[in-house]
Amino acid sequence: MTEKIISLPELAEKRLVFRSRQHAGQVLGQMLQKEAWSDAIVLAVPAGGVPVGQVVAQQLGAAFDVAVVSKITLPWNTEAGYGAIAFDGSMRFNEMLLARLNLTNQQMKEGIAETKEKVSRRSRTLRGQRPFPDLSDRSAILVDDGLASGFTMFCAIDAVKKAGARQVFVAVPTAHRQAAEAAAEKVDRLYCANIRSGRSFAVAEAYELWTDVSEQELMEMMNNPGDRV
Repeated sequence: MTEKIISLPELAEKRLVFRSRQHAGQVLGQMLQKEAWSDAIVLAVPAGGVPVGQVVAQQLGAAFDVAVVSKITLPWNTEAGYGAIAFDGSMRFNEMLLARLNLTNQQMKEGIAETKEKVSRRSRTLRGQRPFPDLSDRSAILVDDGLASGFTMFCAIDAVKKAGARQVFVAVPTAHRQAAEAAAEKVDRLYCANIRSGRSFAVAEAYELWTDVSEQELMEMMNNPGDRV
C-alpha cells in the first residue's frame, strides 16, 4: 500500500516541522502541484483542516469547500472519540474500542444525537444555504491538519464517495504511519509530508504554533472571498 502514499522522507519521524497550519498548507500544496488538478475540489475537514485546505486550494487554483465531520466523543473525555458522523449522516464506529468501553445504550444515543446536532449546526454556520458541491466526475481532495487514529477522515472518505466523487485523495501535513496506511487503502492516493510512527502520537507535535480553531475563526475564513477559489 506504500505505493499509494506520497510523503517527504526528509521529514519522516520529525517533530515541529511546520510553523503553523498555513505553513503546513504551503508544504502540502507544493507536493500536490507536481500533478494536474484541473477538475479538483479541495474539501477541508473543520476545524483544523480549513486553514490548511485554503492554502492548498490557493496553490492549486482549485475550488474550495468544507466536508463537515465530527467525532462522537466519550461522556467523560471530549478529546477522545469512539466514532464519527459526516455531513450526509454517514456514521462510523470503532468497534474494537467500543467493546472495551462499556457504554450504555443511553450514553451512545445521547452522544450520537449531540454529534449530529454539532455537524448540522457547523454545516449551517460554514456553508449557509449553499448546496453541497456536485462531485460527480470530479476529484475530491480531503484535507485535515493531521491524522492520529484517522477515524474522522475515514468517515469523510465514506461520505465523499457516496456523494459521487470520481476520485478521492487525502492530503494531510502529518499522520501516524498506521493511520496513513489505513487511509491509503480507502482512497486513490494519500499525500502526507510528515509521517511518524511509535506508540505516542499527537498531531500538535508537528507544529510550532498550535491553537484550537474557533467557530468564529472558521466563519471569518469561509466568509473571506480572498481565501476561496
